[in-house]
Amino acid sequence: MILSSSLIIVLVIIIVCAILRSTSFWFLLKTWWRTIEDRFHVYQFYKVPEYNESYHQENQLYQKVSTYVSSLSSIEDSDFANLFSSCEKSNEISVQLDSNQTVYDTFLGARVSWKNEEKCEKNSFCRTFVLKIKKRDKRRILRPYLQHIHSVSDEIDVRRKEIKLYTNSGTGTRTTDRQTWRSVGFTHPSTLDTIAMDSDVKNKVKSDLESFLKSKQYYHRLGRVWKRSYLLYGPSGTGKSSFVAGLAKFLCYDIYDVDLSKVSDNSDLKLLLLQTSSRSVIVVEDLDKFLNEKSTGVSLSGVLNFMDGIFSCCGEERVMVFTMNSKDHIDHSILRPGRIDAQIYFPLCDFTAFKTLANNYLGLKDHKLFPQVEEIFQHGATLSPAEIGEIMIVNRSSPSRALKTVITALQTNGDPTRNAAGKMSRRLSESESSKERSGDESVDNSGVICRESVHTVREFRKLYGLLRMKSSGRKTSGGFDLNSSVEKTEKEG
Repeated sequence: MILSSSLIIVLVIIIVCAILRSTSFWFLLKTWWRTIEDRFHVYQFYKVPEYNESYHQENQLYQKVSTYVSSLSSIEDSDFANLFSSCEKSNEISVQLDSNQTVYDTFLGARVSWKNEEKCEKNSFCRTFVLKIKKRDKRRILRPYLQHIHSVSDEIDVRRKEIKLYTNSGTGTRTTDRQTWRSVGFTHPSTLDTIAMDSDVKNKVKSDLESFLKSKQYYHRLGRVWKRSYLLYGPSGTGKSSFVAGLAKFLCYDIYDVDLSKVSDNSDLKLLLLQTSSRSVIVVEDLDKFLNEKSTGVSLSGVLNFMDGIFSCCGEERVMVFTMNSKDHIDHSILRPGRIDAQIYFPLCDFTAFKTLANNYLGLKDHKLFPQVEEIFQHGATLSPAEIGEIMIVNRSSPSRALKTVITALQTNGDPTRNAAGKMSRRLSESESSKERSGDESVDNSGVICRESVHTVREFRKLYGLLRMKSSGRKTSGGFDLNSSVEKTEKEG
C-alpha cells in the first residue's frame, strides 16, 4: 500500500515537471494572465481599419502599420505568418502577419501588441490592425510611437523602391515637342563599396550623404532648399559614372540624366527641372564639353539658373551631380560655393585603387606580383581604372596572367615619359633621315632641317620635364573639397 502511494506521488511529480517544462503550459499561463488584465481594463485598444467609414477611401495609416508590423523580428514568433515573394525582386521574401494573429513590440520601455483582425462588416470584407497599450503608458508613448511607425515605414518603402533611370527625349530643335522624361529600370550593379577610390574620400562622401538625409529641419531653419550639389572631375575612365550609380543606390533615389544636347533652349531646361521629382539625383555629364562647344540654345545663364535658380527650388531632397574631365577652363561662376557644395577629384589609378580592383575583379587580397606592381606605380606609371578593369575581366580565369598583363600595360602605356621619349625619338630619326636624303640640297633646306632638329630637342626637353611633373602629380589620391572656393589652387596636378 505504501509502495503504491509512493509510486503515485512520483508519477504526479513527473507529470507536473513535464507540464512546467512545456512551452504550451507557459503560453496558456500567459494567455490566462492577459485575459485577467483585460477584464480589469488594464489596456487601451486602438483600431486602424484598412478603409474609412464609407469604405471608399484607403486608410494610409493602415499601410504604414502593415509595413511596420511586417518588419518586426517578433513576427517570426507568431503561430502563423505568410511568406510573399516580391514581384520586382524575386529573391526578396517578405513576412506578413496572418489573420487573427498577434505580434509584440517594445517602444520607450513599454510593451505593446498588434493584432491583425479580418472580418465581414456590412457585407464588406474588412481588415483591421488593433493596437493594445497599457493605459498607464498611452499618454507617454502613443503619439511618439505613431511617429516612429511613420518614419520606419517610409525608410522601408525607400529601400524597397525600384530605382529608375530617366532620360530626356527630344532632338534639341524648336520644331519638336516640349521636353519630356522617359524611364527604364535602373539595374547598374555598382555601389559605393565596389568603386575603386581612396577610402578616406569614400568615407567622407558617405558621411556627407548621411548628414544630408537627416538635415531637412536644419535646411528649413536656414531658409535654404534641401539639396546638395557635387562636381566630379577627372580623366575619362576613372569611375565618375559608376560613382553616380553607387550614390543613387546608396540614397535609393531615382536618376534624371540630363542630355543638354537635346535641350533646345533655357525654357525647355526649366521645364525638365520642374518635371523631376523629389528624392532624386539629377545628373549632367561632360558639362565642360558642353560649355566649350555651345552646340545648343542653352546659355551659360541657363545652366547657372538650372544649378541654383528659382526653378531649382521647386522640389526638395535632391542631389545634383555635374561631371567634367577638367575644370581648368570653366567659368568660375559655375564653381562657386552654393552652386557646387563638394568637389571630388577622380585621378588615374594608383596602387591603392589597383588593390581594390584586384579584389573586386579577381578576388585577390594579396599576390606575389603585388610588390612589382606597386614599384611600377611608384615610378609614375598609371592607367585608368576602366583600362585595368578591362584587362582583369579578359584574364579573370588566371589571376597571375591578369596581373602580368597589367604590369606589361603599365610599362608600355602607363609611363607618359617613356611614350613621349619614344615619339620624340621617332621625330628625331625622321629629321636625321630627311637630312641624309637631302644630300646636295641648298643650305637653306639644310638650315631648316637643322633648326627643326634643334627645336625638336628643346621641345623634347621641355615636354620631358612637364611630363615628369605630371607623372609625380598623378600619384596623389582623389580629393574631396567641401564648400571649396573657386580661387583655391588645385593641388592634384
